[in-house]
Amino acid sequence: MEREETQIILEVPAGYTESERLDVYITGFVANATRTKVQQALQDERVRVNDRVVTRSSYRVQGGDHIVCTVLRQPPVEARPEAIPLEIVYEDAWLLVVNKRAGMVVHPAYGNRTGTLVNALLHHLGAGPISFETEEEEEEEVVVGLSMATARPRGMEGIDIRPGIVHRLDKDTSGLLVVAKDDATHAHLARQFYDRTSRRTYEALVWGEPTPREGVIETSLFRDSRDRRKMAVVPAEKGKRAVTHYALIESFGYTSHLQFRLETGRTHQIRVHAEYLRHPILGDATYGGQEVRFGPQSSKRASFFRNLFERMPRQALHARTLGFTHPKTGVAMDFDSPVPEDMAWVMERLRDVDALLYRGE
Repeated sequence: MEREETQIILEVPAGYTESERLDVYITGFVANATRTKVQQALQDERVRVNDRVVTRSSYRVQGGDHIVCTVLRQPPVEARPEAIPLEIVYEDAWLLVVNKRAGMVVHPAYGNRTGTLVNALLHHLGAGPISFETEEEEEEEVVVGLSMATARPRGMEGIDIRPGIVHRLDKDTSGLLVVAKDDATHAHLARQFYDRTSRRTYEALVWGEPTPREGVIETSLFRDSRDRRKMAVVPAEKGKRAVTHYALIESFGYTSHLQFRLETGRTHQIRVHAEYLRHPILGDATYGGQEVRFGPQSSKRASFFRNLFERMPRQALHARTLGFTHPKTGVAMDFDSPVPEDMAWVMERLRDVDALLYRGE
């Protein structure tokens, strides 16, 4: 979809004397605008003052100025049913448990409009499309067979549509997710995650072997100030508390197979905590996992890992187990999903090749 153009016309009162910067002035009058977006409009020559193109944010607004700003509005994010194969581990009238494959985004957003888990779920349930224009749009009654408790967008920044989604996994993390079919089920499950009564373990391949072999990582996490796509460990007063338990399953010497158990559920929590331990997850390009971190730095070994990452072009992280109390029946439910083929193959290669190198055989 192409973005729509909207013209904003501002007539500065003749008695105006504050001489604000042009980007600041426009931002104050354009709904849902950010200063960054207005600055981009200036750079793109989409702002005219008194019929002349102005590209400098620092221009000082004067009384009587006639300002025309062309705003490019993002098209609405929508979720349409798509015939995408799903591995459904369990389903009843109230919820589903899905084993998500690596590479699948959980829900549509501006950067990923199609091919998501939500698109596949809508098709599976025989539902129609869901679309929201803006946060202020009047909500229509939509029946899709999924909870709509958190389906609505949260504002023009980072809009997403996520019916039924109680918790999420990163695009390149595989494993188990629970999905709610109605709002009451969603609320009950969300409360279990919030109260930490749900049960989740992950398995990962990491660089090196942590010392001690099991322990607890407790930090505060927040957006990385240098890269907004990443999370970072920050002082306690600047972030949200994050707690991860880890334990060694198997050591290959220069690499290891670990189990992680979440006590909290922050964005990228396991990946950031693994890097914080200085044992990043194998293949995690965002958090330093595609560099050879332990062992010989030979060209032969670098080639060995390049081959591994071609077979597994993602972080080696899998949501192995998921447990919760069923909101309707009160029965404790626990599910297990063995590591997928790509991780299992890499693990065998580490065991057969890299572990022998570590032992000098």
